[in-house]
Amino acid sequence: MQIVENIDMYGHLHLEKLHKDKKGTPTMGGLLIVFSMFLSSLIWARLDNFLVWVVLFTMGALALLGFIDDSLKIKKGKGLTRLQKLLWQSLVGLALGTFIVLYKGIEPSWSLPFFKSVVLNLGYFYIFWAVCLIVATSNAVNFTDGLDGLAIGSLIINAVIFSLLAYLVGNLKFADYLFIPYIKGAGELTVITLSLAGSGLAFLWFNSYPAQVFMGDVGALALGGVIGAVALIIKKEFILFISGGLFVIEALSVILQITSVKLRKKRIFKAAPIHHHFQIKGWPEPKIIVRFWIITIICACLALLTLKLR
Repeated sequence: MQIVENIDMYGHLHLEKLHKDKKGTPTMGGLLIVFSMFLSSLIWARLDNFLVWVVLFTMGALALLGFIDDSLKIKKGKGLTRLQKLLWQSLVGLALGTFIVLYKGIEPSWSLPFFKSVVLNLGYFYIFWAVCLIVATSNAVNFTDGLDGLAIGSLIINAVIFSLLAYLVGNLKFADYLFIPYIKGAGELTVITLSLAGSGLAFLWFNSYPAQVFMGDVGALALGGVIGAVALIIKKEFILFISGGLFVIEALSVILQITSVKLRKKRIFKAAPIHHHFQIKGWPEPKIIVRFWIITIICACLALLTLKLR
């Protein structure tokens, strides 16, 4: 179908040389992941659980955004503008935040890790918080998706962690024992997160270095949105910042680089996101990928520790 990647490193000659062999690799493989997750959820999840549909809506809306962006890149060589993406992501976050505020079974509040009973009710401000988180998670995963298998490997690890968290939050006895908010029906989200882990493993088989297929924005934006939506619903947004530490680092490297160039006319990193910085320093791509996976595993373990360090 000629759905292939046009490598664009924004004029960075060194990176273009490093990635020149990847030109022509099939892309938009994220469609396969999203389709598998939809199918798995329809088969195994309780379809009378509204929380399941909310997460699937978030995934579908962001997958559509990524699909349009990828299609434009393939046909015209240039995708949607940053502003157009930001507007769409914000609308998805707005819809999700409004649902959480109006839904009687979920409190629009922050549940802070390390503290047993510290819960801050945000009221309608929670809608703005949801917009920020959806924009952040979908973009952070998209930034990370620059090396073969890096993003999907990290997503698999986070999906497993949030499968466990969703199950605990949706189980009254475990939630009471761990002093975490109980949310009726949240355990059903485990079906979605584990379907992400399962389809992600299948995708990683072909996306591992050297990649035979790329995820594309259709996968990165959608899957980042799924993790963000689940974190919002089960009140584990701050644990996501710990578990998804790699995504936070990748996103911060881009923000810091852009800010530094605009204000100081100087770069902090040789290139951003930060995985490209290490590429230019001479680290082989597989070594960067595996080491960043190790960082993700450590972050995931720290996230789980917060359940008992309260």
